[in-house]
Amino acid sequence: MLTPQELQAARDTVIPDVIAGGLSVLFCGINPGLMSGATGHHFARPGNRFWPVLHRSGFTPRQLKPSEQNELLSYGLGITNVVARATARADEIDAEEFREGGRLLTAKVERFRPTWLAVVGVTAYRTAFDDRKARIGPQERTIGTTRVWALPNPSGLNAHWTAQTMAEEYARLRLAAQAAPSD
Repeated sequence: MLTPQELQAARDTVIPDVIAGGLSVLFCGINPGLMSGATGHHFARPGNRFWPVLHRSGFTPRQLKPSEQNELLSYGLGITNVVARATARADEIDAEEFREGGRLLTAKVERFRPTWLAVVGVTAYRTAFDDRKARIGPQERTIGTTRVWALPNPSGLNAHWTAQTMAEEYARLRLAAQAAPSD
């Protein structure tokens, strides 16, 4: 268990992406929380539903722990963030930092060319890509040949979605990714 001091010390920490060329899906969080900053693992807060939802949706054969994040690469999956620095809350990031994150994310996607970019958090997607009308699901926008999908944010604070309804939406993406022709 981390102390409040250890969590605060993780503020502004940048955790490495889990990424490689040619992924099927690159999941993109809003930004790391303090628990992720302190541990170096994406979606590390115990109440975050990313890892259970990823498994329930069929992306992984078992529920991975945040410390096993690098195993995602063997399934053709990866993780990055719109904004790289760890904060206590996403509202600590202003619109300009989100837009800059969107520009950096675009360059990263152009470099690594995943089949799908899945942004977990439609509000972050709207701000980062200046697309106020975006809804959950596949987007019109592409980045090079990469298609874009907005997914519900798996944070425990997102009460609009249950783990089950999130898993159903993530499974829609998984099916689209499986159907996509690879280069």
